[in-house]
Amino acid sequence: MEDQQISQSGQSPSLPSTSESHLEVVVDDEVAGPSALWVKPCLPCRSSRKREWTSESEGDSDDDSPGIFDSVPWVESGLLPETTGLKRKRESSTESEDELEDLESELNHPWDVESLCGFKMKLKKRRMNSVQPEHHEVFKRLLEDPVVKRFLAWDKNLRVSDKYLLSMVIAYFSRAGLFSWQYQRIHFFLALYLANDMEEDNQAPKQEIFRFLYGKSYAQRPLFHKLRYQFICSMDWNTRVSKEECEEIQAYDPELWVWGRDRTLIA
Repeated sequence: MEDQQISQSGQSPSLPSTSESHLEVVVDDEVAGPSALWVKPCLPCRSSRKREWTSESEGDSDDDSPGIFDSVPWVESGLLPETTGLKRKRESSTESEDELEDLESELNHPWDVESLCGFKMKLKKRRMNSVQPEHHEVFKRLLEDPVVKRFLAWDKNLRVSDKYLLSMVIAYFSRAGLFSWQYQRIHFFLALYLANDMEEDNQAPKQEIFRFLYGKSYAQRPLFHKLRYQFICSMDWNTRVSKEECEEIQAYDPELWVWGRDRTLIA
């Protein structure tokens, strides 16, 4: 009996009894209350019922510590403005339209309609041309090099330097990423050697490039292959050039004399 009396008297007097104070909360069932903060707020129906608080809870609200409603800025008096959802829909639709317009302008419509059959549409990706006028100017400048002139004059049968292989030289110049003044004689022969690697089955004629560059010496050939590897890496291994791209390069200046180097015209 004494222990029971001590335990009863030892209870903390600061904790109020449930019979002394009662907190009654009446919340509209259609409104997401602060106990479910993860619920997206919606447009509630207006209700005449309000939250009822006891005098004790009003005294607790004078505390400086932030409450639940302070962390939820869109909640005020249990109701939301009726136009909030509509306004957000209009803003989201406007933002989505702006994003679509920006995306279309960035892509610049890279797809063309190749054929249309009923409800089926076949699209063809448009090739983006990276060849700039300065790459054509570099090519023309290197054509005036004496070693390049002698090499082109030697290749009368066009086994190493027909018009398509020379067009690939310009395409490689546009992909290597060098400045115009950096391209020298060695870059012309590196690009031409690589073009023969990609397109020609007979690899023997291209070996004459070494004779025009280094004479009969074989000492410089390993350095040439090392530079060729670096040249390929500068293009990110993008060494394939289509026939359409070659013809587009030739159409930039159709009067250039090297575009007359056509194998089909050789008897």
